[in-house]
Amino acid sequence: MTQAEKAEPENGKEKEKEQRGVKRPIVPAAVPEPPQDPIQSDFIVVIHPGSSSLRIGRATDTQPAGIPHLIARRHRQGGQPTHRDKWLLRDGLSKPESNEQRQNGLKMVDQAIWSKKMSNGTRRIPVMPEQARSYNKQIRPAILDHDSGAKWTDTSHHPEYLVGEEALYVNPSDCYNLHYPIRRGQLNLHSGPGGSLTAVLADLETIWSHVLQKMLEIQLKDLKYYRCILLIPDIYNRQHVKEMVNMLLMKMGFSGIIVHQESVCAMYGSGLSSACVVDVGDQKTSVCCVEDGISHRNTRLCLAYGGSDVTRCLYWLMQRAGFPYRDCQLSNYLDCLVLQQLKESFAHLDQVGALSLLSCRCPECGTRRAPSVTVLFSSQDISGLQDHEFQVRHPAAPALLYQLRLGDEKLQCQPIISLPPAPTQAPMALFYPATFGIVEQKMTSMQHRSHGDPEDPHDEHYLLATQSKQEQAAKAAADRKALPKASLYEEGRAQDISDRAHMQESELGSSQNDCLISGNDSEEPPAAMFSRKTAVSQFEGKALGLDKAILHSIDCCASDDTKKKMYGSVLVVGGGLMFHRAQQFLQHRILNKMPPSFRRVVDNVEVITRPKDMDPRLIVWKGGALLACLDTTQELWVYQREWQRFGVRMLRERATFVW
Repeated sequence: MTQAEKAEPENGKEKEKEQRGVKRPIVPAAVPEPPQDPIQSDFIVVIHPGSSSLRIGRATDTQPAGIPHLIARRHRQGGQPTHRDKWLLRDGLSKPESNEQRQNGLKMVDQAIWSKKMSNGTRRIPVMPEQARSYNKQIRPAILDHDSGAKWTDTSHHPEYLVGEEALYVNPSDCYNLHYPIRRGQLNLHSGPGGSLTAVLADLETIWSHVLQKMLEIQLKDLKYYRCILLIPDIYNRQHVKEMVNMLLMKMGFSGIIVHQESVCAMYGSGLSSACVVDVGDQKTSVCCVEDGISHRNTRLCLAYGGSDVTRCLYWLMQRAGFPYRDCQLSNYLDCLVLQQLKESFAHLDQVGALSLLSCRCPECGTRRAPSVTVLFSSQDISGLQDHEFQVRHPAAPALLYQLRLGDEKLQCQPIISLPPAPTQAPMALFYPATFGIVEQKMTSMQHRSHGDPEDPHDEHYLLATQSKQEQAAKAAADRKALPKASLYEEGRAQDISDRAHMQESELGSSQNDCLISGNDSEEPPAAMFSRKTAVSQFEGKALGLDKAILHSIDCCASDDTKKKMYGSVLVVGGGLMFHRAQQFLQHRILNKMPPSFRRVVDNVEVITRPKDMDPRLIVWKGGALLACLDTTQELWVYQREWQRFGVRMLRERATFVW
């Protein structure tokens, strides 16, 4: 060994002794990245939490497990009043202006229906519905069986909570509160019992844990071997997403998580590359343009109405026609189920003469159809008023059979007595939301600017401020180079003006909370940015019809080429628009209202409602399951140890969308 080699360890020891007395900065130990194991989709759980339904399953499952997203919690003390979250009822319906607005909306719906020509070229003849109303008021239910077969949930063993269907069938006399943890795509925070953030997160944890154990047969102690994909709305609340991620990783114990948007996963599930995604759910409707796996932030819209509002509208229309089930109450969950089944069976968007019903009797031969089938009449087969039947089966009550007479259309030249078609009017309310009668409520919302998070100091506010400051410094440096002989006074004055301009710009940026500016908005022309911000102030808060919302979302795209792509492909997912001929009806509305300049260049407006013949309610979940199998997703996982150390900053680092 040479002298130099012997001296090296001695010098190292001396340096170490010298540095022992010196205070060095504490450098946190690096968190080792978990090894990139092969994709094991069996150990990935995809969670799609909806307002009314929860869909959860392994990524390898053909279909997810689905239950009502509802929990019943037992009172801790006896004698407490029972609280039940609203389902079909909502705020803004009992105002004095509600009925007037509803009537005005119905007039627009009737005008749209009756102005449409029939197949023989004539127009329908609207007549007041006294004939059907007088018939329905005389109807009394027939008793099919003294035992309906439906049972209340057994609570004799006093369970602490009940989930899903069991919660729906809890006897109102039992001491249980019923909670929907998610309403209109957001956590259901309110001032009533169980409405705090802690209580809502506890409900989510209990429901999801119950489904994992009972339906997926995954024990909670084994979740450390599993990872999950959480699907969130396009317009999301950052604080809510942060709390849900923290719950899944730190409380439930998943080893890793990916957070992705519903619209992008809908694209994966449908196999499309670019489309305007329309997600019509039970509580809300969202519209967003997606191109090559990227959700354009400026195009996102959230409409505060959905399938439950159509159900309530149908109930109101049937009441006008003398609905024979007079004990029906919108506050009763079981009655809400009956109305939802009637909507799924009666409601349609076929203005040419298709009729869908639960159980019907042919007016000519009297043949009774089998329940839960769809009957389509040709235009010549419809004659006069149609008689329908439906059953009500409630626990501890007899099974009742009701008859209901509703109007139809006869496509012939002679005038007939016809009831305005309630089955068509109800889903038409999606295009004329004034028919819902909701007042003093925010009905349309867009992506808002983040208010910042103390755990994420390098957020968009920091980036905008530093970018603006760098631009000002670069501009000042360029000016100094251009004017090398400028006096010190002029330089100081220019610097002062630059600083004041920067301060004004910062103040303006922090106060513009109406719309969240995306990363490429700085490249947007000033005229386009002004037009978009004017549209925000004009539309946000107003009740936009579904077709107008789609057109507005497409119009917010940055280029004409992108707009052309979106007009050529409109993807409809969710269960709120599963009406007969809804695809053709929506296509007709978009074609009639799209700008003439695009009408000339767009070859075809294609509305896709069932891609690959899949259930539109499962497309988003299917996309999340497909995402779990891609090699590119290996870089997107946020692991438990990373979240524990860095928190929400990991979402900004790993999320595929601008957090």
